Amino acid sequence: MAATKHVGAEQWVPDDPDLTRLREAVQACQGCDLFREATQGVMGDGDPGAALVLLGEQPGDQEDRAGEPFVGPAGKLLDRALADAGIEPEDVFRTNVVKHFRWSGRRGKQRIHKSPARGHVTACRPWLEAELEVVAPTGVVVLGGTAGKAVFGASFRVGEVRGRAVDWPESYPVAKPPDWVVATTHPSAVLRTDDRDAAYDALVADLRVAADLLR
Repeated sequence: MAATKHVGAEQWVPDDPDLTRLREAVQACQGCDLFREATQGVMGDGDPGAALVLLGEQPGDQEDRAGEPFVGPAGKLLDRALADAGIEPEDVFRTNVVKHFRWSGRRGKQRIHKSPARGHVTACRPWLEAELEVVAPTGVVVLGGTAGKAVFGASFRVGEVRGRAVDWPESYPVAKPPDWVVATTHPSAVLRTDDRDAAYDALVADLRVAADLLR
């Protein structure tokens, strides 16, 4: 088992992908060890022709059970923030850099989130590349540090770049590079902070930057 732990997802990604084929194919993925403890693979969802992709870390407990991204409390907060920023929630495409839920232990019936390791992010990269090829967005909003590191590398820090447009990095080649990337915090971090109102307002302000770029 150890020899195939992080073989990468490439062999499971369809040669001529569309979103339906990707959602079907990810269920067979064994590119890393996370498939063993997850209920299912969770690909992105939303407008297949969206100008904006929202990129988070990984599915959570509720997303893993439902098979859809951003359906838990953080997803509901994100939808509200999008609307407050002037972006129609149904017009975006939501996905994560890792497609299986990593967890450790339980709190009651809820499985406790554990951040994916760098090896998991790297192994899952072919799925994200395929999604970006299919959707071909104008821009991407990266939500939080794990998503930012997946795109920009290990030195990425949300606080250093949040709320401003930067170029899609040449170090992450994709078939159709987005025109720009805006970084912000993950909505789950808003839910965890003591000053939730201020954190929410900052998230909305960052999303407004993306909204202005889409006009």
